[in-house]
Amino acid sequence: MALFSRRAHEPRLAPELDDVPLGRVLRGVAATRGIGPQDLAVAQVERLLRDTGDDWDRRSHRVGVLAHAVPALARAWRERRPSDPDALVLAAWSELATDPWGALATCRRAAEIRPGDPTPWVGALAAVRILRRPTSELTPIWKEIHARDPWHREAHLQILGYLSPEEQGSQAALRDFLDDVVAVMPPGAPTSCLPLAAAVRQYHRDLDAGGTRALGIGQYWAQPHTARWLDQALAHGMPPGRLRHAAAVADLGLLAYALSRAGRMREAGPVFSAVDGLVTPWPWSYEGDPVECYGRYAGRA
Repeated sequence: MALFSRRAHEPRLAPELDDVPLGRVLRGVAATRGIGPQDLAVAQVERLLRDTGDDWDRRSHRVGVLAHAVPALARAWRERRPSDPDALVLAAWSELATDPWGALATCRRAAEIRPGDPTPWVGALAAVRILRRPTSELTPIWKEIHARDPWHREAHLQILGYLSPEEQGSQAALRDFLDDVVAVMPPGAPTSCLPLAAAVRQYHRDLDAGGTRALGIGQYWAQPHTARWLDQALAHGMPPGRLRHAAAVADLGLLAYALSRAGRMREAGPVFSAVDGLVTPWPWSYEGDPVECYGRYAGRA
């Protein structure tokens, strides 16, 4: 991943981030119309996912982006290739919001066909979360993921959401989970964004709560534990080439946002340069249009 470019690009929503082959396929699929071109689009998606091999981190990133961008194509591919594990997992992820029970069943089928791949299990985890199922159903799925990819970024973010007070957990459950993960997480792991993601969510949780919780929000990022997470993210993420996982640019964007909210604009400047205008909806959408929010903070940095 090229972290620094010769000149900054205009901010733009880029779900593919800096995954050039994925971006090429997205543009190709968007240009197709009719049955013949759809066959070509399916072939492009199939080749893209095959090319990830056992890079589970990259596979999860590509499946997540494609599932959101081309749900109709995912359904068509599954209809033509009902026993293809890639077709099944892509269709399942595309149906999470509309048919989580069906997505859960499809994920289990894909896991049976390709038992070494954690991606179907991550989809199953997302389905269980959406369905608000008890931890007794979530824990076995989590163990399957951990056995295949112990530092799977998306899986950890799903657990972070599941354990939040808004969903099935509490502040205490979140703290325990974070403490357990951070204590053994290796440097540069795809999950390195987890503490900062939790801090940003807590910041907006307190801000939205109003009352006494919102009164001290101006000092939130100066608290020892949040300041430490910012410092660690800077130390681990900014040296060129340090972050190599598929969503590294998204994590740098998260860091740029947190530094901006903390008022540490001088330190945020190089991070914005590293992101190079590749905007993700979260966390910038907290304050309206994500591209406008990113541009506003980048201009200050």
